[in-house]
Formats: sequence, C-alpha cells, structure tokens
Amino acid sequence: MCMFIGLGESIKEETIAFRRELHENPELSHEESRTSRRVQEELDKAGIPFQTGFAEHGVLGIISGAHPGKTIALRADMDALPIVEQNEHDFVSKTKGAMHACGHDAHTAMLLGAGKLLYANRESLSGTILLVFQPAEENAPVGGAQAMMDDGVFADYIPDEIYAQHVWPDLPVGSFGVRPGAMMGNSDRFEIRVTGASGHASMPHQTTDAVVIAAQLVNALQTIVSRSTDPLKSAVVTVGTINGGSRYNVIAEEVVLEGTVRTYDADVKDSIKKRMEAIATQTADMLGGKAELTYHDGYPATRNTEESAALVAEAVRDAYGEEAQPEILPSMGGEDFGRFLETYPGAYYWLGTAIPSRTVQKPLHDPQFDIDERAIPYGVEMLAETAYRAAKGGNA
Repeated sequence: MCMFIGLGESIKEETIAFRRELHENPELSHEESRTSRRVQEELDKAGIPFQTGFAEHGVLGIISGAHPGKTIALRADMDALPIVEQNEHDFVSKTKGAMHACGHDAHTAMLLGAGKLLYANRESLSGTILLVFQPAEENAPVGGAQAMMDDGVFADYIPDEIYAQHVWPDLPVGSFGVRPGAMMGNSDRFEIRVTGASGHASMPHQTTDAVVIAAQLVNALQTIVSRSTDPLKSAVVTVGTINGGSRYNVIAEEVVLEGTVRTYDADVKDSIKKRMEAIATQTADMLGGKAELTYHDGYPATRNTEESAALVAEAVRDAYGEEAQPEILPSMGGEDFGRFLETYPGAYYWLGTAIPSRTVQKPLHDPQFDIDERAIPYGVEMLAETAYRAAKGGNA
C-alpha cells in the first residue's frame, strides 16, 4: 500500500509557485540568506518545528510521528550557480550572474512539499522525519554537508538513514533512477603550476618555455587513464583551463593548468594522484623547468547502501509500475550528498524531468537548463513515501 502516492497533486500548484519564486531569486553558495528565511517561513506556516544555524544558512525541519520507528533524514540543496540564465519563461532569474541551473530550486520546493504532506499525516507516521535544507552544495570541494554535520545538525536526532533526490533531464517525467552502490563519482580538482624562464621569443635558447612544458603535460596526463588505469574501472582526467604568458613575443615563465579528476574507486583515485605527481614533476624536469601539483580532494563518491536503494526502487515500482524504474548507469558528476552517505546509510536517486518539447535536453549547469514541472508531484510523493516506509523499517 502506498501512503502518499496521489497526494502530490493536492499541493502541486503551491509547490510549483514556491519553486518559481526560488528560481527568480537564486543565491550562490554561502549567500542563501533569503532562501533560508523563506524556507523557515514556510515551515512555520505549516506548523513544522525547525532548527537553524547549520553551515550558516542550513535549516532542519523536525516531524515527529505518532508511532515508534526510525529517524529518517531527507535532504535538499538550496544554492544556485554563477551562470547567466538564457531561458525565456516568465520566471527567469532576477539576480545578475546567478541561476538555478542544477534544479536546487525544485529540490527545496519538493522537500518542503513532502514535509507538508508528512506533517499533515503525522498521526500515521512512525519515528521521526528530518527535513535537511543544505546550503553550499555547489561550493566544491568544500561543500555544505560536512559543515552542517560539524555544526551539529544531527546532534539531537541521529538519522538511521538519509535520502535525497536530484532532478535528471535524461529521464522522462514519471520515472526514477536508482541503483545500489555508486550513483555519482569522486569529484576532485587539481592545479599544476609550471615554472620556466622568460625571455624574448626570438631567443628561445636563453629561456625555458613554460608553454611548451604545459603542452607536453596536457598530452601526458591523458595517458593516466588510457595507459595507467585498469580499463574495467572508470576514470576521467580533464584539463579545464590553461593560463600563462604575458605577451605574444615573450616566452612564458609560468603557466597554470587546472582541471578535475573523476573516479568511483578509492584505489583508482590514489593511483591517479601518484601518477599525476610523477608525470608533472618528471616532464617539467626533462624540459628544464619545474612543476608543482596541488591536488584538492573533493566530494567523495555517492554510494547507496543496498537496502536503502532497494527500498526506493520498491516504492517506485509499487507506486508507478515497473516501467518507472529503468536500469541506469552511474554518473561521473560529483555530489556533496556523498559526505552524508559516508556517515549514514541511505540512498540518492534521480527524478525524471525531461522536457518533451526539446529534441535535445539541456544538461545540468547549462544556461538553458529547465525542468518539466509535471515532475514535481512525483518528486514530492516519492520523498514522502520513502521517508514513511523507511521510518517503519521498510514495511509499506
């Protein structure tokens, strides 16, 4: 029996309206003061008790069920991205240089909607449901999840399990992506600072060209995946920026490469770090220069526990049928929710939001990213249904 399926329609319009309000007023990581205030106002209006002050703008809603059970946390992220929106709907961003290009506006609105349904039906609930509204998810590699935990978000209520969902433009509305194990990858950053010796472009023999060293490094770094990593294990090494030189006729003294490393397995990640260090220093030394690697460990891989992923999958099939839970592959994208899952068992799943009128879906972080808002009731219902089942111990 599904407790909350069908109830999302009852609050569809108000949930969409709140999502659009947030979309018009995006706030970047660590700047979510208005968003946090509006979440608090809506929780207060609904009668849901809450605590604040976690990672500065984080909010924790607390719903106590009438029956004994587990403590289940549901998390939504609140921050936007420094992207100029290029959509044409009537609720585009009013904040210069900021946009909800990753769906966090929808995440926050749907968690609030699920909280309203759960609170309205608290006499039928078991245990305690925690509504975690997280800031700074986009602030990789630091994020906001660890800061919330460090600030005691779970000091009074320790989750037995934690769940989150993310809008996903590659899946149609009415479908959900969930699997045990890895859902998202380790998301690390690196910087390689190459140092040579400057001089006139006509006299290269008197210099050490940092641009030439950097060019060799870009090619050499690609061999880490193609020749130093088990082909049955996934990894991506990307050089995203190259900055150096001061003038067309001056040989550059310094070039800085920045990029990202994506993996699923810790052993692959460690191997890549060591290989990257060796390639950088030895290539530069071979060409007469120096290279210094700075490696920033980012978000850990988002790994679902088998039992929690199975609970979500069963809820989806019970509610919407087998076709609503297609087989999926994990993504190499990073997600701060992985830090919660390092401490607490749980699951992270995708909510289908593809827009049928688009022949090519705009991906997350694109200036034209948007969602089909018909997905919002599905997201509200599945959050509530997941929490309801998990708090009862998995028995629907």
